[in-house]
Amino acid sequence: MKKMNEMLGGASRALLILLLLLFQGLGGDGSDFVADDGDFGGDYSKLSGIIIPGFASTQLRAWSILDCPYSPLDFNPLDLVWLDTTKLLSAVNCWLKCILLDPYNQTDHPECKSRPDSGLSAITELDPGYITGPLSSVWKEWIKWCIEFGIEANAIIAVPYDWRLSPTMLEERDLYFHKLKLTFETALKLRGGPSIVFAHSLGNNVFRYFLEWLKLEIAPKHYFQWLDQHIHAYFAVGAPLLGAPDTIKATLSGSTFGLPISEGTARVMCNSFGSSLWMMPFSKYCRGDDVYWKHFSKGNGGVHHSYRCSEQEPQSNYSGWPTYIANIEVPLVHDSAGYGAYPSLSEVTHENLTSMECGLPTQLSFSARETSDGTFFKAIEDYDPDGKRLSYQLQRLYHRDPVLNPLTPWDRPPIKTVFCIYGTDLKTEVGYYFAPSGKPYPDNWIITDVIYEIEGSLISRSGNLVDGDPGIASGDETVPYHSLSWCKSWLGPKVNITRAPQAEHDGSDVQIDMNVEHNYEEDIVPNMTRSQRGKYITYYEDSESIPGKRTAVWELDKVNHRNIVRSPVLMRELWLQMLHDIHPNAKSSFVTKAKRGPLRDEDCYWDYGKARCAWPEYCEYRYVFGDVHLGQSCRIKNNSTDVLSHYL
Repeated sequence: MKKMNEMLGGASRALLILLLLLFQGLGGDGSDFVADDGDFGGDYSKLSGIIIPGFASTQLRAWSILDCPYSPLDFNPLDLVWLDTTKLLSAVNCWLKCILLDPYNQTDHPECKSRPDSGLSAITELDPGYITGPLSSVWKEWIKWCIEFGIEANAIIAVPYDWRLSPTMLEERDLYFHKLKLTFETALKLRGGPSIVFAHSLGNNVFRYFLEWLKLEIAPKHYFQWLDQHIHAYFAVGAPLLGAPDTIKATLSGSTFGLPISEGTARVMCNSFGSSLWMMPFSKYCRGDDVYWKHFSKGNGGVHHSYRCSEQEPQSNYSGWPTYIANIEVPLVHDSAGYGAYPSLSEVTHENLTSMECGLPTQLSFSARETSDGTFFKAIEDYDPDGKRLSYQLQRLYHRDPVLNPLTPWDRPPIKTVFCIYGTDLKTEVGYYFAPSGKPYPDNWIITDVIYEIEGSLISRSGNLVDGDPGIASGDETVPYHSLSWCKSWLGPKVNITRAPQAEHDGSDVQIDMNVEHNYEEDIVPNMTRSQRGKYITYYEDSESIPGKRTAVWELDKVNHRNIVRSPVLMRELWLQMLHDIHPNAKSSFVTKAKRGPLRDEDCYWDYGKARCAWPEYCEYRYVFGDVHLGQSCRIKNNSTDVLSHYL
């Protein structure tokens, strides 16, 4: 046992000892503990974690042989396509053939096709390498935490998907949702317990679609039973629940993802993907019919959604968003002179010398509803070749989806435990101004201004304040606060709010407000203070409004959209909450926030002012050969089990 302790890291050793104590509490054989209400609350080793990655967060590999002229690098089966920056730089035209899809039928290029990789390696690093690996890391840190805390290899399951496809095409081409259902069922049979779902960004949209698809696959009386048996908890991380304006920018000017390609090339690429419109911003006041009942009343054929908006939609400014999503200049004279692309102002003026006013553009503004219902794309059809293609995609792949119109608000999923987690208070784009560039397609639009939200205000790219309806906070640099915080509508009429520092703390700066009144579909504004020097987590928790179900919202200050899945603070909170949930003697519905101490060796450090390791009740000085500084020799105490038990 001593040798085993020396081999294990401090954190994993403490956790494993704690788990042994748990098993003793459950029974010497580690048998399941079943709470009075029938909830799973037993053997930790029987839980599985299922990870659904976000947009562009899965490796794609070639499934063709493609010779690339003028380049020493060709594409062979199983070669990385997304992402291989070496081939992208040396053979960009070949690379595009392998990544692009037909915008109308979502099929591959005739010369090259790509398919998603499988397993955990498909989501850890997109472009493995000494330099490119850390830059393209997505879920690698998350997996390392699982390994450090002693999680078995078969307990963590990645479910990668082709993030270029719309939900209907995911099922039609890859049977993805059938496979996802089998993954849950296999995990239950293999490990004997339900799964915990971790979804990030677009992965939450995928999971939502799966839950709706599942309704049509399982008998109504067995649907909720299936969910209770197979899903223990759902962690929605960085979910664009009402879409993201960044999608509009990508469709008109391109989003390069930081790759060494032009914005025009990025635009062609993004607009070929059916999934690009999956994150279109939309109004929370507009909903579609319940397709579930239509399938039983009219059969499966020809299911069509009617799209209805409440009276609040015309009464609200900007469809409830902070400002107009898109503001675009279009000419009074459309492209009838055969320019083949959006004409420059000088060309139009030259053709209309007798009337200078004919060449003057007019500005059109579009709300979130008008971008998601197709009004925006129809308005630019005469001036941009992508207008008709995007209108076609929007209607065929989303508005006429046989399962769900994804561009409608999402009610709380019918899962026992739901956690919605996102970053806040970062400068986030919420609106754009587009104008003609005078260049041919695909570079025919330029962004003349960007509207940002930042901590309760709207500012332009030049730094000037802008009129609008900003929220109480800003988003996570990618998704605005209005979209991220929609999950607060899942909370009940009475909410407990706690604000605590993100860093380790002794509880002196923790603020608690119990039974705060909350009106449906309205935001909750905590009456709490925060230090300008520190970062906080604000917890909104409700375990009473829906019997047998818990809902929580976590807001993390200054954590951006991509890095949230690599945040040590988030990982710490997740582990403590899961430890709390599996303990049979837990007294509260959620883990206490009264105190936070180090959990891993990496969390310990040297306090030069006191000439000792900080947090002496958690950490101790323990030199190991190879340590190069004092802080590296500060490690978790071997007897940290008692400390961990305080969180339960």
